[in-house]
Amino acid sequence: MKACASCGRLYPDDAGFCPVDGTALTSATQVPVQADADDPRVGQLFCERYQIRRVVADGGMGRVYEALDMQERRNVALKVLHADVARDEVSVERFKREFEVSRTLPHQHIVDVLGFQPTHDGTYVLAMEFLYGEELRATLKRESVISPARLVRMLAQTALALDAAHAMKLVHRDLKPDNLFLCQTREGDIVKVLDFGSVKDKGESAKKLTVLGTTIGSPFYMAPEQAQGLDTLDHRADVWALAAIAYECMTAHVPFAGSNGPSILLEILTKDPKPPSEVGRGQKYPVPPTLDPVMAHAFKKMQALRTATVGALAEDVAGAYGLDGPHTLWAAMPEGEIAAKIDAKMPELMATKVVMPASPADASDSFFGESDSLGTDASAGAALPPVPPSRAPSPVSRASAAADLVAAGVPTGAPSWLPIALVGGGALLVGVIIVLVLALR
Repeated sequence: MKACASCGRLYPDDAGFCPVDGTALTSATQVPVQADADDPRVGQLFCERYQIRRVVADGGMGRVYEALDMQERRNVALKVLHADVARDEVSVERFKREFEVSRTLPHQHIVDVLGFQPTHDGTYVLAMEFLYGEELRATLKRESVISPARLVRMLAQTALALDAAHAMKLVHRDLKPDNLFLCQTREGDIVKVLDFGSVKDKGESAKKLTVLGTTIGSPFYMAPEQAQGLDTLDHRADVWALAAIAYECMTAHVPFAGSNGPSILLEILTKDPKPPSEVGRGQKYPVPPTLDPVMAHAFKKMQALRTATVGALAEDVAGAYGLDGPHTLWAAMPEGEIAAKIDAKMPELMATKVVMPASPADASDSFFGESDSLGTDASAGAALPPVPPSRAPSPVSRASAAADLVAAGVPTGAPSWLPIALVGGGALLVGVIIVLVLALR
Protein backbone atom coordinates (compact mmCIF):
# COMPACT_ATOMS: atom_id res chain seq x y z
CA MET A 1 0.00 0.00 0.00
CA LYS A 2 0.97 3.62 -0.57
CA ALA A 3 -0.03 6.67 1.48
CA CYS A 4 -0.34 10.41 1.11
CA ALA A 5 1.91 12.27 3.55
CA SER A 6 -0.45 15.25 3.47
CA CYS A 7 -3.92 13.76 4.14
CA GLY A 8 -3.01 10.23 5.27
CA ARG A 9 -5.20 8.44 2.72
CA LEU A 10 -4.14 4.98 1.57
CA TYR A 11 -3.94 3.87 -2.07
CA PRO A 12 -3.00 0.74 -4.07
CA ASP A 13 0.63 0.16 -4.99
CA ASP A 14 0.09 1.24 -8.62
CA ALA A 15 -1.14 4.73 -7.63
CA GLY A 16 1.26 7.64 -8.12
CA PHE A 17 -0.38 10.78 -6.75
CA CYS A 18 -3.15 11.56 -4.26
CA PRO A 19 -6.18 12.76 -6.26
CA VAL A 20 -7.32 14.87 -3.31
CA ASP A 21 -4.29 17.15 -2.97
CA GLY A 22 -1.87 16.03 -5.72
CA THR A 23 0.86 14.88 -3.32
CA ALA A 24 3.24 12.17 -4.54
CA LEU A 25 2.57 8.86 -2.79
CA THR A 26 5.14 6.79 -0.90
CA SER A 27 5.09 3.45 0.93
CA ALA A 28 2.45 3.47 3.67
CA THR A 29 4.88 2.10 6.25
CA GLN A 30 7.19 5.08 5.63
CA VAL A 31 4.50 7.72 6.08
CA PRO A 32 4.00 8.64 9.76
CA VAL A 33 0.40 8.92 10.96
CA GLN A 34 -0.59 12.46 11.88
CA ALA A 35 -1.97 12.67 15.40
CA ASP A 36 -5.58 13.78 15.91
CA ALA A 37 -6.13 15.84 19.05
CA ASP A 38 -9.83 14.97 19.02
CA ASP A 39 -9.36 11.22 18.65
CA PRO A 40 -6.55 9.33 20.43
CA ARG A 41 -7.29 6.19 18.40
CA VAL A 42 -5.71 7.73 15.30
CA GLY A 43 -2.18 6.33 15.08
CA GLN A 44 -2.92 3.37 17.38
CA LEU A 45 -2.52 -0.29 16.48
CA PHE A 46 -6.10 -1.42 17.01
CA CYS A 47 -6.86 -5.02 17.97
CA GLU A 48 -3.16 -5.81 17.44
CA ARG A 49 -3.74 -5.67 13.69
CA TYR A 50 -5.15 -2.43 12.31
CA GLN A 51 -3.14 0.81 12.25
CA ILE A 52 -5.74 3.56 12.30
CA ARG A 53 -4.82 6.30 9.82
CA ARG A 54 -7.68 8.80 9.85
CA VAL A 55 -11.35 9.44 10.66
CA VAL A 56 -13.62 8.92 7.64
CA ALA A 57 -17.10 9.53 9.04
CA ASP A 58 -18.98 9.95 12.31
CA GLY A 59 -22.58 9.01 13.06
CA GLY A 60 -25.03 8.36 15.85
CA MET A 61 -24.03 4.71 16.22
CA GLY A 62 -20.29 4.88 15.74
CA ARG A 63 -17.24 6.26 13.98
CA VAL A 64 -15.63 4.99 10.78
CA TYR A 65 -11.86 4.99 10.28
CA GLU A 66 -9.53 4.15 7.44
CA ALA A 67 -6.88 1.74 8.69
CA LEU A 68 -3.98 -0.28 7.37
CA ASP A 69 -4.38 -4.02 7.93
CA MET A 70 -0.85 -4.96 8.93
CA GLN A 71 -1.47 -8.66 8.28
CA GLU A 72 -3.05 -8.45 4.84
CA ARG A 73 -1.24 -5.24 3.80
CA ARG A 74 -4.38 -3.52 2.57
CA ASN A 75 -6.56 -0.69 3.71
CA VAL A 76 -9.85 -1.40 5.47
CA ALA A 77 -12.74 0.56 6.94
CA LEU A 78 -13.20 0.12 10.69
CA LYS A 79 -16.64 0.86 12.09
CA VAL A 80 -16.35 1.32 15.87
CA LEU A 81 -19.40 1.68 18.11
CA HIS A 82 -19.58 4.73 20.37
CA ALA A 83 -18.97 3.83 24.01
CA ASP A 84 -22.52 4.67 25.12
CA VAL A 85 -24.03 2.63 22.27
CA ALA A 86 -21.79 -0.32 23.18
CA ARG A 87 -23.49 -0.47 26.57
CA ASP A 88 -26.84 -1.24 24.93
CA GLU A 89 -27.23 -4.99 24.40
CA VAL A 90 -29.71 -4.67 21.52
CA SER A 91 -27.46 -2.21 19.66
CA VAL A 92 -24.50 -4.53 20.05
CA GLU A 93 -26.56 -7.49 18.87
CA ARG A 94 -27.65 -5.53 15.76
CA PHE A 95 -24.04 -4.58 15.12
CA LYS A 96 -23.00 -8.20 15.40
CA ARG A 97 -25.86 -9.24 13.13
CA GLU A 98 -24.68 -6.77 10.50
CA PHE A 99 -21.47 -8.79 10.36
CA GLU A 100 -23.18 -12.18 10.41
CA VAL A 101 -25.74 -11.30 7.72
CA SER A 102 -23.25 -9.57 5.44
CA ARG A 103 -20.89 -12.52 5.76
CA THR A 104 -23.62 -14.85 4.46
CA LEU A 105 -24.23 -12.56 1.48
CA PRO A 106 -20.98 -12.40 -0.49
CA HIS A 107 -21.96 -10.35 -3.51
CA GLN A 108 -20.24 -7.87 -5.79
CA HIS A 109 -22.84 -5.23 -4.90
CA ILE A 110 -22.80 -5.75 -1.12
CA VAL A 111 -19.92 -4.42 0.96
CA ASP A 112 -17.53 -7.18 2.08
CA VAL A 113 -17.24 -7.61 5.86
CA LEU A 114 -13.97 -9.01 7.17
CA GLY A 115 -14.20 -9.31 10.94
CA PHE A 116 -16.04 -8.45 14.16
CA GLN A 117 -14.55 -8.33 17.66
CA PRO A 118 -14.51 -6.46 20.97
CA THR A 119 -11.89 -3.75 21.47
CA HIS A 120 -9.47 -2.97 24.27
CA ASP A 121 -11.39 0.22 25.16
CA GLY A 122 -14.71 -1.48 25.86
CA THR A 123 -16.54 -1.28 22.57
CA TYR A 124 -16.81 -3.31 19.33
CA VAL A 125 -15.31 -2.98 15.86
CA LEU A 126 -16.50 -4.19 12.46
CA ALA A 127 -13.84 -4.42 9.74
CA MET A 128 -15.00 -3.98 6.13
CA GLU A 129 -13.49 -3.49 2.69
CA PHE A 130 -12.53 0.12 2.08
CA LEU A 131 -14.56 1.70 -0.72
CA TYR A 132 -13.42 4.54 -2.97
CA GLY A 133 -16.25 6.88 -3.93
CA GLU A 134 -19.13 8.38 -1.99
CA GLU A 135 -22.58 7.63 -0.62
CA LEU A 136 -25.53 8.45 -2.85
CA ARG A 137 -26.55 10.98 -0.18
CA ALA A 138 -23.39 13.01 -0.82
CA THR A 139 -24.02 12.90 -4.57
CA LEU A 140 -27.59 14.17 -4.16
CA LYS A 141 -26.49 16.94 -1.79
CA ARG A 142 -24.06 18.18 -4.43
CA GLU A 143 -26.02 17.54 -7.64
CA SER A 144 -29.69 17.36 -6.42
CA VAL A 145 -30.57 14.74 -9.09
CA ILE A 146 -28.73 12.13 -11.13
CA SER A 147 -28.99 11.29 -14.82
CA PRO A 148 -31.52 8.70 -16.05
CA ALA A 149 -28.75 6.36 -17.23
CA ARG A 150 -26.99 6.55 -13.89
CA LEU A 151 -30.30 5.91 -12.11
CA VAL A 152 -31.17 2.88 -14.26
CA ARG A 153 -27.74 1.32 -13.72
CA MET A 154 -27.83 2.04 -9.97
CA LEU A 155 -31.31 0.53 -9.50
CA ALA A 156 -30.37 -2.55 -11.49
CA GLN A 157 -27.22 -3.19 -9.43
CA THR A 158 -29.04 -2.56 -6.16
CA ALA A 159 -31.74 -4.99 -7.24
CA LEU A 160 -29.11 -7.67 -7.89
CA ALA A 161 -27.79 -7.25 -4.35
CA LEU A 162 -31.25 -7.31 -2.78
CA ASP A 163 -32.39 -10.24 -4.92
CA ALA A 164 -29.71 -12.29 -3.16
CA ALA A 165 -30.85 -11.12 0.27
CA HIS A 166 -34.56 -11.58 -0.45
CA ALA A 167 -33.94 -15.11 -1.70
CA MET A 168 -32.71 -15.85 1.83
CA LYS A 169 -35.82 -14.17 3.33
CA LEU A 170 -33.75 -11.21 4.53
CA VAL A 171 -35.34 -7.73 4.31
CA HIS A 172 -32.81 -4.88 4.49
CA ARG A 173 -35.37 -2.54 6.14
CA ASP A 174 -33.16 0.57 6.10
CA LEU A 175 -32.58 1.41 2.45
CA LYS A 176 -31.77 5.09 1.99
CA PRO A 177 -29.26 7.18 0.02
CA ASP A 178 -26.84 6.93 2.94
CA ASN A 179 -26.68 3.15 2.52
CA LEU A 180 -26.00 3.05 -1.22
CA PHE A 181 -22.31 3.65 -1.92
CA LEU A 182 -21.23 4.65 -5.43
CA CYS A 183 -17.75 3.56 -6.50
CA GLN A 184 -16.97 5.53 -9.64
CA THR A 185 -15.35 3.76 -12.61
CA ARG A 186 -14.88 4.66 -16.28
CA GLU A 187 -17.97 2.65 -17.25
CA GLY A 188 -20.14 4.09 -14.49
CA ASP A 189 -20.86 3.56 -10.82
CA ILE A 190 -20.41 0.24 -9.06
CA VAL A 191 -23.04 0.20 -6.30
CA LYS A 192 -22.37 -1.31 -2.90
CA VAL A 193 -25.26 -1.79 -0.47
CA LEU A 194 -24.25 -0.96 3.12
CA ASP A 195 -25.52 -1.61 6.64
CA PHE A 196 -27.51 -4.78 7.14
CA GLY A 197 -27.78 -4.05 10.87
CA SER A 198 -31.53 -3.43 10.69
CA VAL A 199 -32.24 -6.53 8.61
CA LYS A 200 -35.50 -8.39 9.15
CA ASP A 201 -35.08 -12.16 8.95
CA LYS A 202 -38.33 -13.72 7.76
CA GLY A 203 -37.00 -17.25 8.17
CA GLU A 204 -38.85 -19.55 10.53
CA SER A 205 -35.91 -19.88 12.95
CA ALA A 206 -34.99 -16.19 12.89
CA LYS A 207 -33.96 -14.47 16.12
CA LYS A 208 -36.30 -11.58 16.93
CA LEU A 209 -34.73 -8.30 18.06
CA THR A 210 -37.70 -6.01 17.43
CA VAL A 211 -40.80 -5.87 19.62
CA LEU A 212 -44.06 -6.06 17.65
CA GLY A 213 -45.23 -2.53 16.88
CA THR A 214 -41.72 -1.04 16.90
CA THR A 215 -40.63 0.81 13.75
CA ILE A 216 -37.13 0.35 12.34
CA GLY A 217 -35.82 2.38 9.42
CA SER A 218 -35.68 5.94 8.08
CA PRO A 219 -39.10 7.67 7.97
CA PHE A 220 -38.72 9.19 4.48
CA TYR A 221 -38.26 5.74 2.91
CA MET A 222 -40.54 3.65 5.12
CA ALA A 223 -43.39 1.52 3.72
CA PRO A 224 -46.82 1.74 5.43
CA GLU A 225 -46.56 -1.72 6.98
CA GLN A 226 -43.11 -0.80 8.31
CA ALA A 227 -44.37 2.52 9.67
CA GLN A 228 -47.00 0.62 11.65
CA GLY A 229 -44.54 -1.96 12.94
CA LEU A 230 -46.57 -4.81 11.43
CA ASP A 231 -45.16 -8.32 11.41
CA THR A 232 -46.49 -8.75 7.86
CA LEU A 233 -43.50 -6.73 6.61
CA ASP A 234 -41.62 -8.55 3.85
CA HIS A 235 -39.30 -7.85 0.88
CA ARG A 236 -41.87 -5.45 -0.62
CA ALA A 237 -40.90 -2.92 2.07
CA ASP A 238 -37.52 -2.76 0.32
CA VAL A 239 -39.36 -2.24 -2.99
CA TRP A 240 -41.09 0.81 -1.49
CA ALA A 241 -37.83 2.20 -0.06
CA LEU A 242 -35.95 1.76 -3.34
CA ALA A 243 -38.82 3.48 -5.17
CA ALA A 244 -38.59 6.39 -2.72
CA ILE A 245 -34.85 6.64 -3.41
CA ALA A 246 -35.49 6.59 -7.18
CA TYR A 247 -38.16 9.30 -6.82
CA GLU A 248 -35.70 11.52 -4.94
CA CYS A 249 -32.99 10.91 -7.56
CA MET A 250 -35.40 12.04 -10.32
CA THR A 251 -37.06 15.02 -8.63
CA ALA A 252 -34.70 16.23 -5.86
CA HIS A 253 -37.61 15.72 -3.43
CA VAL A 254 -38.67 12.83 -1.22
CA PRO A 255 -42.12 11.44 -2.08
CA PHE A 256 -43.45 11.90 1.46
CA ALA A 257 -42.31 14.99 3.35
CA GLY A 258 -42.87 16.25 6.87
CA SER A 259 -41.30 18.34 9.60
CA ASN A 260 -40.78 15.41 11.98
CA GLY A 261 -41.06 11.63 12.17
CA PRO A 262 -44.77 11.40 13.08
CA SER A 263 -45.83 13.87 10.38
CA ILE A 264 -43.83 11.96 7.75
CA LEU A 265 -45.38 8.64 8.79
CA LEU A 266 -48.85 10.20 8.69
CA GLU A 267 -48.18 11.31 5.10
CA ILE A 268 -47.09 7.78 4.20
CA LEU A 269 -50.21 6.23 5.71
CA THR A 270 -52.78 8.67 4.32
CA LYS A 271 -51.43 10.41 1.21
CA ASP A 272 -50.25 9.55 -2.30
CA PRO A 273 -47.12 11.27 -3.68
CA LYS A 274 -47.39 13.74 -6.53
CA PRO A 275 -46.42 12.34 -9.96
CA PRO A 276 -42.64 12.56 -10.44
CA SER A 277 -43.05 14.17 -13.88
CA GLU A 278 -44.83 17.06 -12.14
CA VAL A 279 -42.44 17.40 -9.19
CA GLY A 280 -39.36 16.98 -11.39
CA ARG A 281 -40.38 19.60 -13.94
CA GLY A 282 -37.51 22.02 -14.51
CA GLN A 283 -34.81 19.74 -13.14
CA LYS A 284 -31.52 19.18 -14.97
CA TYR A 285 -32.74 15.88 -16.44
CA PRO A 286 -36.28 15.51 -17.86
CA VAL A 287 -38.69 13.22 -16.03
CA PRO A 288 -41.02 11.61 -18.59
CA PRO A 289 -44.69 11.02 -17.66
CA THR A 290 -44.17 7.32 -18.34
CA LEU A 291 -42.56 7.18 -14.88
CA ASP A 292 -45.77 8.29 -13.14
CA PRO A 293 -47.61 4.93 -13.27
CA VAL A 294 -44.39 3.11 -12.38
CA MET A 295 -44.02 5.10 -9.17
CA ALA A 296 -47.75 4.84 -8.41
CA HIS A 297 -47.48 1.05 -8.64
CA ALA A 298 -44.41 0.94 -6.39
CA PHE A 299 -46.14 3.12 -3.76
CA LYS A 300 -49.26 1.00 -3.39
CA LYS A 301 -50.08 0.95 0.30
CA MET A 302 -51.30 -2.63 0.13
CA GLN A 303 -48.35 -4.99 -0.29
CA ALA A 304 -50.35 -7.34 -2.53
CA LEU A 305 -50.79 -4.58 -5.12
CA ARG A 306 -47.27 -3.16 -4.98
CA THR A 307 -44.53 -3.91 -7.51
CA ALA A 308 -43.61 -7.48 -6.63
CA THR A 309 -39.79 -7.37 -6.51
CA VAL A 310 -36.88 -4.95 -6.59
CA GLY A 311 -35.87 -6.46 -9.93
CA ALA A 312 -39.32 -5.72 -11.35
CA LEU A 313 -39.04 -2.13 -10.08
CA ALA A 314 -35.64 -1.68 -11.78
CA GLU A 315 -37.10 -3.04 -15.03
CA ASP A 316 -40.20 -0.85 -14.76
CA VAL A 317 -38.07 2.28 -14.37
CA ALA A 318 -35.87 1.21 -17.29
CA GLY A 319 -39.01 0.56 -19.35
CA ALA A 320 -40.33 4.02 -18.51
CA TYR A 321 -37.10 5.42 -19.99
CA GLY A 322 -37.71 3.45 -23.20
CA LEU A 323 -35.41 0.52 -22.43
CA ASP A 324 -36.41 -3.10 -22.93
CA GLY A 325 -34.67 -5.97 -21.17
CA PRO A 326 -33.92 -7.52 -17.77
CA HIS A 327 -32.25 -5.56 -14.99
CA THR A 328 -29.23 -7.86 -15.25
CA LEU A 329 -28.56 -6.25 -18.63
CA TRP A 330 -28.63 -2.66 -17.36
CA ALA A 331 -26.52 -3.52 -14.30
CA ALA A 332 -23.58 -4.47 -16.52
CA MET A 333 -23.99 -2.10 -19.48
CA PRO A 334 -21.69 0.98 -19.47
CA GLU A 335 -23.52 4.13 -18.44
CA GLY A 336 -22.65 5.87 -21.72
CA GLU A 337 -24.40 3.19 -23.76
CA ILE A 338 -27.50 3.37 -21.57
CA ALA A 339 -27.52 7.16 -21.90
CA ALA A 340 -27.41 6.96 -25.70
CA LYS A 341 -30.42 4.62 -25.77
CA ILE A 342 -32.43 6.83 -23.38
CA ASP A 343 -31.55 10.05 -25.23
CA ALA A 344 -32.84 8.56 -28.48
CA LYS A 345 -36.19 7.76 -26.85
CA MET A 346 -36.63 10.83 -24.65
CA PRO A 347 -38.50 13.13 -27.11
CA GLU A 348 -41.10 10.41 -27.68
CA LEU A 349 -41.36 9.66 -23.96
CA MET A 350 -41.84 13.31 -22.99
CA ALA A 351 -44.72 13.58 -25.48
CA THR A 352 -46.50 10.51 -24.10
CA LYS A 353 -49.95 11.14 -22.64
CA VAL A 354 -50.51 9.15 -19.47
CA VAL A 355 -53.91 9.05 -17.78
CA MET A 356 -53.57 8.60 -14.03
CA PRO A 357 -56.45 7.52 -11.76
CA ALA A 358 -58.44 10.21 -10.00
CA SER A 359 -57.35 11.02 -6.44
CA PRO A 360 -59.13 9.01 -3.73
CA ALA A 361 -62.08 10.74 -2.07
CA ASP A 362 -60.61 10.40 1.40
CA ALA A 363 -57.72 9.03 3.42
CA SER A 364 -59.34 5.67 4.00
CA ASP A 365 -59.56 5.00 0.26
CA SER A 366 -55.93 6.03 -0.04
CA PHE A 367 -54.94 3.74 2.82
CA PHE A 368 -56.64 0.73 1.27
CA GLY A 369 -55.50 1.61 -2.25
CA GLU A 370 -57.58 1.95 -5.40
CA SER A 371 -60.68 -0.05 -6.30
CA ASP A 372 -58.64 -3.04 -7.45
CA SER A 373 -57.52 -3.54 -3.85
CA LEU A 374 -61.02 -4.75 -3.05
CA GLY A 375 -61.36 -7.01 -6.05
CA THR A 376 -63.85 -4.72 -7.83
CA ASP A 377 -63.92 -3.86 -11.51
CA ALA A 378 -61.57 -0.92 -12.07
CA SER A 379 -63.21 -0.17 -15.41
CA ALA A 380 -66.25 1.15 -13.58
CA GLY A 381 -64.22 3.96 -12.04
CA ALA A 382 -61.10 5.92 -12.96
CA ALA A 383 -58.82 4.58 -15.68
CA LEU A 384 -55.82 2.58 -14.50
CA PRO A 385 -52.39 3.97 -15.42
CA PRO A 386 -50.84 2.36 -18.49
CA VAL A 387 -48.00 -0.07 -17.79
CA PRO A 388 -44.91 -0.01 -20.01
CA PRO A 389 -45.28 -2.84 -22.56
CA SER A 390 -42.12 -4.56 -21.35
CA ARG A 391 -43.48 -4.78 -17.81
CA ALA A 392 -47.14 -5.76 -18.24
CA PRO A 393 -48.42 -7.65 -15.15
CA SER A 394 -48.24 -11.39 -15.61
CA PRO A 395 -51.07 -13.79 -14.76
CA VAL A 396 -48.82 -15.19 -12.05
CA SER A 397 -48.41 -11.80 -10.36
CA ARG A 398 -52.18 -11.17 -10.51
CA ALA A 399 -52.80 -14.61 -9.02
CA SER A 400 -50.26 -13.91 -6.30
CA ALA A 401 -51.96 -10.61 -5.48
CA ALA A 402 -55.33 -12.34 -5.32
CA ALA A 403 -53.88 -15.00 -3.02
CA ASP A 404 -52.49 -12.31 -0.73
CA LEU A 405 -55.89 -10.65 -0.57
CA VAL A 406 -57.60 -13.91 0.28
CA ALA A 407 -54.97 -14.59 2.95
CA ALA A 408 -55.73 -11.15 4.37
CA GLY A 409 -59.40 -12.07 4.66
CA VAL A 410 -60.65 -10.20 1.57
CA PRO A 411 -62.48 -12.57 -0.80
CA THR A 412 -62.02 -11.61 -4.46
CA GLY A 413 -65.70 -12.12 -5.21
CA ALA A 414 -66.83 -9.95 -2.32
CA PRO A 415 -70.51 -8.82 -2.03
CA SER A 416 -71.30 -5.17 -2.71
CA TRP A 417 -71.57 -4.23 0.98
CA LEU A 418 -68.06 -5.47 1.82
CA PRO A 419 -66.15 -2.52 0.27
CA ILE A 420 -68.25 -0.12 2.36
CA ALA A 421 -67.55 -2.08 5.52
CA LEU A 422 -63.83 -2.26 4.75
CA VAL A 423 -63.55 1.44 3.95
CA GLY A 424 -65.38 2.27 7.17
CA GLY A 425 -63.04 0.00 9.10
CA GLY A 426 -60.12 1.60 7.33
CA ALA A 427 -61.24 5.07 8.33
CA LEU A 428 -61.47 3.90 11.94
CA LEU A 429 -58.01 2.36 11.73
CA VAL A 430 -56.50 5.53 10.29
CA GLY A 431 -58.16 7.52 13.07
CA VAL A 432 -56.59 5.29 15.69
CA ILE A 433 -53.19 5.62 14.02
CA ILE A 434 -53.48 9.40 13.92
CA VAL A 435 -54.34 9.51 17.63
CA LEU A 436 -51.39 7.27 18.45
CA VAL A 437 -49.01 9.32 16.31
CA LEU A 438 -50.14 12.59 17.88
CA ALA A 439 -49.85 11.06 21.34
CA LEU A 440 -46.20 10.24 20.67
CA ARG A 441 -45.30 13.77 19.57
